[in-house]
Amino acid sequence: MDRRFDARLAEMLTQAEVPPDLIGGFLGRLETFVHPFSASLGEPEQHRHTIEYLTGLLSKLDRKTGEGIAYLLDQERQGLQKFVGQVPWADAPLLEVLATQVGAELGESDGVLVFDPSAFAKKGTKSVGVARQWCGRLGKIDNCQVGVYMAYASRKEHAIVNTRLYLPKEWTKDRSRCKAAGVPKGTKFRTRHELALEMLQEHGSLLPHSWVAGDDEMGRPMSFRLNLSTRGERYLLAIPSNTLIRDLEAPTPEYSGRGRHPMNPFLRVDRWCAALPDSTWTTIDVRDGEKGPLTVEAVKRRVQARTPTGGTGPEELLFITRERQSDGTFKHDYYLTNAAPDVLMKELARVAKAAHRVEECLKRAKGEAGLGGYQVRNWIGWHHHQTLSLLAAWFLNQETRRGKNPDPRADLSATASVDRECDRGASPRQRPVGAEPPQHAMATP
Repeated sequence: MDRRFDARLAEMLTQAEVPPDLIGGFLGRLETFVHPFSASLGEPEQHRHTIEYLTGLLSKLDRKTGEGIAYLLDQERQGLQKFVGQVPWADAPLLEVLATQVGAELGESDGVLVFDPSAFAKKGTKSVGVARQWCGRLGKIDNCQVGVYMAYASRKEHAIVNTRLYLPKEWTKDRSRCKAAGVPKGTKFRTRHELALEMLQEHGSLLPHSWVAGDDEMGRPMSFRLNLSTRGERYLLAIPSNTLIRDLEAPTPEYSGRGRHPMNPFLRVDRWCAALPDSTWTTIDVRDGEKGPLTVEAVKRRVQARTPTGGTGPEELLFITRERQSDGTFKHDYYLTNAAPDVLMKELARVAKAAHRVEECLKRAKGEAGLGGYQVRNWIGWHHHQTLSLLAAWFLNQETRRGKNPDPRADLSATASVDRECDRGASPRQRPVGAEPPQHAMATP
């Protein structure tokens, strides 16, 4: 196994060790956790359903659907299914509270905002936004839905804070299809990058940051990079290996004395990289501390990229990292940034690492918080389920950090009877509707 993955596996196994005494009071803390989010919901019943749905998302159910959660809690399925897929409660206020909490608890001035599209394989043609498009999970073009996610990463932790459903043009051009799936009237086609900019405008100010990052799908269009620069954002975005760049630091061809002064040609970034001598690369430690060093080799260079119309883009900084694989070959990652040329390569490596950690965040949300385990078909259902799954993932994030730095008061936040309810999968609705949680559940998670 690759050295990088050996180190990460050991780190993950260490994080997975949970002392049994930290499990106590889980349901009580969950009820306390939900209150700031459900404050915007109009009905006490919706508050109760929020707790119930999150309880199911955090359970061991294989398929965390409304029906499965209802049966787990020994309820009729219609109530929860209507709450998720039909009742028009606004999810935006919940996401704003989520971004506010993440910014307050994880915020650092040099934090990183990360945009990452993620696909969900789906059958049929009626589920909102489903189309034949690239599905990273399957590694090919297939029938799927695509969500664009905004995440926040700092040295403390990382969490997803917002999402948008990508609607392909074949959907936005078919009004009857959109109407059948509950897509709001007047919804126009927006690229994944436009959806990312919407989320940045919506919640960027709530999340202390000095970087915007993303994978090569986000970094590919020059228009997105220019838009970020115009907004005063500093970016480090991955780019595809076939991106054409001109090296501004390489010696220019000799001038013949006639016509325009010659310039270096545009080259594919992977071919330009392959020609670099070994002496060009600098070794960087990207993780310090007792877990041991994790190193990459890197190079940076001032370049210009070719525009889609064949023109020349503004000056940017090319940053490339390489890591040796188990078979002796190198894995290369390519990035462009609008940072100043004197930016430290260790800082660029830190931001690149933060962007990769968000992929783990999505896997965790899908595997532990039901992000991909839904059966809803319409617009409301997709957004409601996604929002509640992001809340469940944030609760798990808080529980993980509580386990690393336990507060004795928090472990006394629920009675044994509440714990037994949680073990049995019983519904928290046994409290009278609209009643405040008991005093023992009000401790800070």
